[in-house]
Amino acid sequence: MTNSYSFIDIFNRNIEVENGENIKLNEIIIPIIQRDYAQGRRDTETTRIRKRFLLAIHDALDGNPITLDFIYGDIDKNGRMTPLDGQQRLTTLFLLHWYAAKRENISKEEYDFLYKFGYETRYSAVYFCKYLVDFNPEFNNNKISEEIINQSWFPLDWLNDQTINSMLVVLDDINDLFNDITNIWEKLNSNLITFYFLPIKDMGLTDELYIKMNSRGKPLTMFENFKAELEHSLNEWNSVRAEQIIRKIDREWTDCLWKYKNIENTIDDEFLNYFKFICDIICYKKGESPLYRNEDEIDSIKKYFSVDSENLESNVKLLEDYFDCWSNVSICESIDMFFEKYLSKKHEVGKTKIENRYNIDIFKECLNNYGSRQFSIGNTLRLYAFISYLTNKENVRENEFRRRFRIINNLINNSEYEMSASTTRAGGLKIPAMLMQIDNIIVKGIIEDDNEKIKSNFNANQIEEEKQKLEWTKLNPEKMELLFELEDCDLLYGQIGILGLENVSIFEKFIKLFYSCDRDKVDCALMTIGDYGQITSDNNYQLGSYYFSSAWINLFHLSQSNSKSINKTKNVIVNLLNKLDSVDDNELSNIIDEYLRKCEENKTFTWNYYYIKYSEFRPGRYGKYHWKNNINREKNLYDFKVMWTERHLSENAYNPFLKAIDINKQLARESYGDRIIMDKVYIESTNNRYVYRSVETGKECGDITIEQDDNGVDKEDRILKFYIKNGIDKK
Repeated sequence: MTNSYSFIDIFNRNIEVENGENIKLNEIIIPIIQRDYAQGRRDTETTRIRKRFLLAIHDALDGNPITLDFIYGDIDKNGRMTPLDGQQRLTTLFLLHWYAAKRENISKEEYDFLYKFGYETRYSAVYFCKYLVDFNPEFNNNKISEEIINQSWFPLDWLNDQTINSMLVVLDDINDLFNDITNIWEKLNSNLITFYFLPIKDMGLTDELYIKMNSRGKPLTMFENFKAELEHSLNEWNSVRAEQIIRKIDREWTDCLWKYKNIENTIDDEFLNYFKFICDIICYKKGESPLYRNEDEIDSIKKYFSVDSENLESNVKLLEDYFDCWSNVSICESIDMFFEKYLSKKHEVGKTKIENRYNIDIFKECLNNYGSRQFSIGNTLRLYAFISYLTNKENVRENEFRRRFRIINNLINNSEYEMSASTTRAGGLKIPAMLMQIDNIIVKGIIEDDNEKIKSNFNANQIEEEKQKLEWTKLNPEKMELLFELEDCDLLYGQIGILGLENVSIFEKFIKLFYSCDRDKVDCALMTIGDYGQITSDNNYQLGSYYFSSAWINLFHLSQSNSKSINKTKNVIVNLLNKLDSVDDNELSNIIDEYLRKCEENKTFTWNYYYIKYSEFRPGRYGKYHWKNNINREKNLYDFKVMWTERHLSENAYNPFLKAIDINKQLARESYGDRIIMDKVYIESTNNRYVYRSVETGKECGDITIEQDDNGVDKEDRILKFYIKNGIDKK
């Protein structure tokens, strides 16, 4: 006969065993053969299980009774019960009752039964349980575990006992979770938490028996628990729909995902990752954000797929549609081939180019990595765009989708700030509006910016550009591929404002200039037209680089910091491209040589001249330069540093005029490259002269003055002059 018991009333109770015999249960002892108490382990899965179990108990004490299933145990003739199954639950209940008794100052007579629970797994665990029942914590602001560890009766080597370690972790979690409940002991006495006890008399607890009992089957996986919970929740709402959904999980949806099975030959994790994606989309569509919520799959079922869920019917339909759409694709073709029809890692007619770091099969990426940093918000939006198309195929022609997805990809690529802001509490919630914008573009072919609900979504400048391009391609269909090829340049990522639609005649020249020519020559050739640099948000100065593409990307993309200076860059690029005929390195070299020749002939040695003439000004780093005061930069053009890092001055920064004359490699890193230190003097470079100073006193002891015109422009090459003055053969 099987009866239910609470942890309190099972002690000193007459338990009916075989043949109607009654034995009084005097104690519960975890035997040596049993494994350690494991519920306090700190790995992710155990932590999840522990938190869920404690929350269930918390809910029970809050008025929602719970039964903890069966506990099997052998009772000998002396009333000593040794659990065959249920050790983890019993130990947690022991710790909870200890916590309640101690926190609420319950009399020893009432909690005396706690002495009748213990471990025989190790010497340390045996005595820990006994000392714990005797111990009265102060319940100060410290963790209970810290109080216990600090007791004289607690040897530090007990921390090596996994059971004790786990108990300490669980006690801390109990203290954190249950400190808001009053009268815990009274509630524990009210049979709010019970379990079924199945007694087994005198079976003889051999090692073989324990091995058999503990290997009778693997524990349910997270996926199996998930499916059971989902079926239970849906059955409470609509048994017919529940049967349909579970049947699809077992058949069509599993068949669809089976190609993506992992090394363990399962799709459990992959299924659950996509389920999490779907739940997050539901959350976003409600105008909320799933960020900073520590919810697992079971939490999501309760939130979105239980009878208490808001919009349950529409949530179930969305779940079904989002799986069915890929199942339908897989019937006709493989999903990876489906994506290859629309996406490419290079420019191809009819396809949208995506970055090399992304997998073309975005669905696979979601299955493998959703919820981690490897699956970006951008890819969440891209996958949503494909789903929007697949669930509206009757209204969207394939060629329309190709054009519309390109628009969405351009918006995603150029809305990094907006997407990152959506991941912070302070940044506002933009993803719901972005999803609405994507639906508008995919289904209607419309880019909205006047709807209040979607007003704040993607980058406003990019939205305006995409609207202009959409109208322009309708009027100029024969030039559409030229535009798309330009958009697919890695330096532009879909934003073409650095040239503008009015300059379509030089689109091909731009591509050839930056993808066929030496970028150092490109940099110098641009500087012959004009200083094309921009002040950055970190108050530095941005120019190009022959090595790092990020320098050009920063220059070519409109931002809040460069909105006033980007047109200067655009004008220089357009003028150079209009000037070029063949667009090759030879033509660029001729332009550069001619510029330098004229500067030397006219004795006008501008900042641009030095930048072009001397490679020390162009180290191939991030293209960043630093003036002490960018506002008065024009008055101190020759007094600046070349930066080595992208954002801040480092010890590798240097004054390029000093770098160019530093033939003995004496430039001082500790002064950020501001001086050349020799035996007794050091040299500094200012806006109009070299200054010699005493190493010992810092006092000026000589200089080389540079002749300048009324506008502060050098009339002599200051680097060449230094060599001549010091009798150095420049060659």
